Amino acid sequence: MQYLLAYHVFFSLFFTWYILNFGGDSQGYWRFGMEQAIVKGEITWMSYFGDSTWFILWLCYIPSKILGLSYITGNILFGALGFIGIRYIYVMVAEYFPTNHDIFGISLFPAVFYFLNLHFWTAGVGKDAICFWGIAWFLFAVQKYQIRWWQGLIALFFVYMARPHMGQALLGGTAMAIMLGSELKLHFKILMGAAAMAGTYLMLDSTAEFLKVEELNLETLTTLTETTAGNLSRGNVGSAVDISGYSLPMRLFTYLFRPLFVDAHNFVALFSSVENLVYLYLSFFIYRNWTPEALRDMPLFLKAGIITWIPVTLAFMNALSNLGVVMRMKNMTMIYFLLFCFFLIAYNKKLRIQKAMERVKDLQQRDEIRRRKAVVNGK
Repeated sequence: MQYLLAYHVFFSLFFTWYILNFGGDSQGYWRFGMEQAIVKGEITWMSYFGDSTWFILWLCYIPSKILGLSYITGNILFGALGFIGIRYIYVMVAEYFPTNHDIFGISLFPAVFYFLNLHFWTAGVGKDAICFWGIAWFLFAVQKYQIRWWQGLIALFFVYMARPHMGQALLGGTAMAIMLGSELKLHFKILMGAAAMAGTYLMLDSTAEFLKVEELNLETLTTLTETTAGNLSRGNVGSAVDISGYSLPMRLFTYLFRPLFVDAHNFVALFSSVENLVYLYLSFFIYRNWTPEALRDMPLFLKAGIITWIPVTLAFMNALSNLGVVMRMKNMTMIYFLLFCFFLIAYNKKLRIQKAMERVKDLQQRDEIRRRKAVVNGK
């Protein structure tokens, strides 16, 4: 883990250099230069309390405004939270995955935890680090929710305040994962489902307000995604892709596996292309390794992560057409798709190893029977 920590600290420094030279929202949060968050009247810490941009400013107020810490220090602080999120997932993979797997001589564990995007977008001031950390912490709590439920509530608070739609998706996905699992009895599943539905309903108004729609329904969401996709595919937006004419499969492919090398407009996108090729390669293993038993025995944190990933992906693939924004937004949940593919491969490999060991044991037993018969006949 010390190598992973040093790697992440490097990315906090690199993130600082990148933002200072190429720009980004991160500086606006730390230096309170966000035009969409202007306080009228007396400015206090609680003046900034709210969701989305306001929440990040609220988090930055004490270290930036009161303590006067530098921007690079802020990136290290937020990066520390990002690293804690990575560590949560790392520990759960080490504990609950049945075997490892090599690709071209490289073990997936811990190699998948050194992916550039996993560290770059979680290494600095902004919503990305908070959301990634909060989601990972929430799923860490969910894995043993009987004793960590209070941690899950705190983690959900941070996710929801940073990005309300992600908090709602996370709550719904986790409730579904628990209800589909075998950990709870039926009456507890019914109670859990009712609580999740109530929580989701209570979040609807604030999520709709965040998305700037009057009601949260299919029609308004369709209009919103069309508007967003149009804005992000204009010619004056860097790395823009016009997805308005794409079929649904092509939109899904664009969201999951681009940018590729032909799309790379800077070195960050170039490194992302390598990661996307790995995602694409591993996705081919889903069909061959998918079994009902693998889904049944999948650890709860991964079930919740992949179920949350599905609606988030379906929403973002229709709304995001700027590849830079895509890289940022999918980083919150893409690790769970990667680990889903990894788990299916590892589980299938474990079954093959078990069958091979059973065959060896069966052959040994047969040889022992033959040996005993030979001894008896010799007498």
